[in-house]
Amino acid sequence: MSSFFMSPHALGLALSALAAGAGTGMAAEDPAAIIRIGSLYEPQNLDNTAGAGQGISEAFNDNVYESLFRLNDDGSVAPVLAADHKVSDDGLTHTFTLQPGVSFHSGDPLTAADVKYSIERVTAEASKSSRKSSLAAIAGIETPDDKTVVVRLKSKSISLPYNLSYVWIVNDAAGDITGKEDGTGPYRLAEWKRGSALSLAGFDGYWGDKPANGGAIFSYFTDASAQNNALLTDAVDLITSVQSPDALALFEDPARFTISEGSSTTKEIMAYNDRVAPFDDARVRKALARAVDKKQLLEAIWGDRGMVLGSFVPPTDPWYEDLTGVDPYDPESARALLAEAGHGDGFAFTLETPNYDPHPIVAEFLKAELAKVGVTVNIHVITANEWYTKVYQAHDFQATLQEHVNHRDIVFYGNPDFYWGYDNPKVTELIASAEASDSEDQQVEKLREANRIIAEDAASNWLYLYPQLVVSQAKVANYPVNGLNAQFFLRGVTKSE
Repeated sequence: MSSFFMSPHALGLALSALAAGAGTGMAAEDPAAIIRIGSLYEPQNLDNTAGAGQGISEAFNDNVYESLFRLNDDGSVAPVLAADHKVSDDGLTHTFTLQPGVSFHSGDPLTAADVKYSIERVTAEASKSSRKSSLAAIAGIETPDDKTVVVRLKSKSISLPYNLSYVWIVNDAAGDITGKEDGTGPYRLAEWKRGSALSLAGFDGYWGDKPANGGAIFSYFTDASAQNNALLTDAVDLITSVQSPDALALFEDPARFTISEGSSTTKEIMAYNDRVAPFDDARVRKALARAVDKKQLLEAIWGDRGMVLGSFVPPTDPWYEDLTGVDPYDPESARALLAEAGHGDGFAFTLETPNYDPHPIVAEFLKAELAKVGVTVNIHVITANEWYTKVYQAHDFQATLQEHVNHRDIVFYGNPDFYWGYDNPKVTELIASAEASDSEDQQVEKLREANRIIAEDAASNWLYLYPQLVVSQAKVANYPVNGLNAQFFLRGVTKSE
């Protein structure tokens, strides 16, 4: 990003206004219009507790499934299916009253039993939800009547409403939802053609306000060029996340297209398996951080957009601090640290690299940079499915590239069982105690301390923060521009005739 920097919140609001204004003065909005969306992130399946990937959040969060609370595009948390929320004086009992008159797409009414079932799906032993550990404070859930849910905690959880925004409320009679759905949202699944497209249609029985459109089609592309061509040829109305600044030149005509830049939470990182040598040595990790010219990498990928990171925490998180000075670019220091760690002659490792943009380009850049300090990178290109099973599940890797899209996800470093295996008891304790804080200020203070320790340990190599670029046809407006957690709220999107 350039030296000028608007606060992420202000930037998001300004660009939300820009997107909201797109299409002003054009033909009347069509309430039955189908919004055609181009995306690179097809879901692996339709269940966000079964390793479905970020594509399922993009298509289903708050569109097909709703939660007790919603993480809004500006980062605030608002009630959805929770009509009321009371907390006991000791902070250990949360009582939720459900919205009346809510039905699932199957026609079944929403009850407290469905909410209990949905939370327990996420916390279950077999759950693959990355947010499973965030709900570990839950001791039990009671349903005294159909509209009341009582959540009892082992310890205080200041982030409980935020964490519950990740919990889809699913019909407890739905069964396996990896290939079907039964949510309460304004859209229902119309069709999923694996490898091609996913269609959503408006749900006539929706309990809330009617959406501004008739539904959506998510068309999935395996490379960014094909996605860009689809927008240029009017095969899609909108691209949720542009992958290259070079592509923006294609869409410079304001009579045809609108370009919006929001506040991203997507971090490109080289994650190490901190359990295995040589990455179990912080000196090696710090050396590799100092050996990479991140500014040059960012400019090569994104030009003057995005920003270099010194930790896993982006500016949209309340505990953000600029830590780029902890391990700044310094190849000479990198060589010295490698020698101190017993690798004066260098070493070789395999970098598991997802096969979609921008990972292969980033891998080649890292290979060239690390070769300058005597480290050999063997690039192993894998699919998204292979990444999930090999890296995320089996922990069978030395290092990997990945983009992490989640908001407030420093908590992953407090879980030693997470795929990268970082295990610092002080950090684990700080993250746990931050969750039990009495105030947000106390939570922020503890998480800033944890963030500094993680950065000093160089637990991973945080490369850069993506810009959040949405490009649409000029006839489309009122879409979200920040895309927190890869969400893409459809209900307000308009399309002119």
